[in-house]
This record gives sequence, C-alpha cells and structure tokens, in this order.
Amino acid sequence: MEKDQLAALASQLSHPSGEKGLEIAEMMNETNSGMTKNAISNLKLTSGDAILELGHGNAGHLNFLFSFSERIHYTGLEISTLMNQEARQRNKNLIEAQKATFVLYDGKQIPLPDNQFDKLFTVNTLYFWKNPVEMLTELSRILKPKALFSLTFAHRSFMETLPFTPYGFTLYNPDEVMTLVLESVFDLNYEDSQIETVMTKDGQAVERQFSTFVLENNK
Repeated sequence: MEKDQLAALASQLSHPSGEKGLEIAEMMNETNSGMTKNAISNLKLTSGDAILELGHGNAGHLNFLFSFSERIHYTGLEISTLMNQEARQRNKNLIEAQKATFVLYDGKQIPLPDNQFDKLFTVNTLYFWKNPVEMLTELSRILKPKALFSLTFAHRSFMETLPFTPYGFTLYNPDEVMTLVLESVFDLNYEDSQIETVMTKDGQAVERQFSTFVLENNK
C-alpha cells in the first residue's frame, strides 16, 4: 500500500466513517475478539453492574458481555457517528430492553455524570489518546470509587510490525503504560499478558502480544 492509503487506513481505524468504515469495523470486531473477551473477563462482572466501554466500534461483542449476567447495564462511548449508528442498529433489542445506551463524545470531555459506573473497559483505543493522563483523569471522574477498569492494548513490539501505525498511532509497551498509570489516580491491581495468533489481511498468521491492565479507581 502507498503512504496515502496507509494513512487513510490508520484514520479509519481511529475514527471509522463512510462505507469503508463499516468494512473496517467488521474487521476490527473479528481481529480484536480475543482482546475484547479478555478485557471483559477480567472485570469480574456481577449482577447490577453499570458498565462503560470506551470505543465500542460496531458493538458486535455485546452478546458475550451479557452472557456474564442479564442484570447489568452497558453504556457505549464513541467518537465515530457511524459506529454509534451501527451499534444502535445491531443492538436494538438491548436498547429497547433499557439494557444498553450509546453516547457520542469528542474524544476529550465525556458527557456523563460523576461516579456513575462500576466497571470500564477499552480495547485498542489508548494509541489515539491525545493526552493519556487527562483521559485517565476524565475516566476516573465518571467511575465510582474502587471501580475496576480493564485497559487493553497490543504491545509496541507487535504494533511496530504493522505498516499503518506510523500514521497517528502512539505505541506503548507495558512499562510505558505503567508510567501513565503512576501519573493518574488509578492503581494497578494486576496485569494479564497474553499471546494470541491472528490473521493478517493477506491471510498470514502472526503472533500478537497484548496486555490487560486491571486498574482500580482510587480517587
């Protein structure tokens, strides 16, 4: 791919839009499935939890989320209008049952009240945070004290092998993420590191190393 094509792909990965955005979102839902399930599983969901996801994409994973309990409420937060619309379409039944809500935001200020959520997860969004410590502060605000947060990301060593990451991605290894955590009000409960095999767009199997940092909100 040419540089302009790689830059366009990187833009779609951070903010899906248009017909191409739907295709990219479906691809992301499939390739990120293992990471998403890991993030959710590490939250130890219980009945009555209010859950927030930052960057839900097409939200094709909500059946897995609700397999842990039917008595939870999910809120999805997105910067992409297209993904907000697609997630609403895919999860009409959950919206009608008042089990899911989808909210747009500007990537900085979250239009939700303080102390609202018991659990939070986000997968592969960290690379696009313009100011990570400010984002962590904003996320702490809307979480209840002692709330758990699964922050899931692929390691720099893997991401650097992808041709599009020079275009708008900030890459991290676990020690670099830990530095951000130490500057925030969150404490690290534990780190769950995994290696999984994923398929590239040209059908090659590659190993991806990722981590889920399970953080506790100690504001």
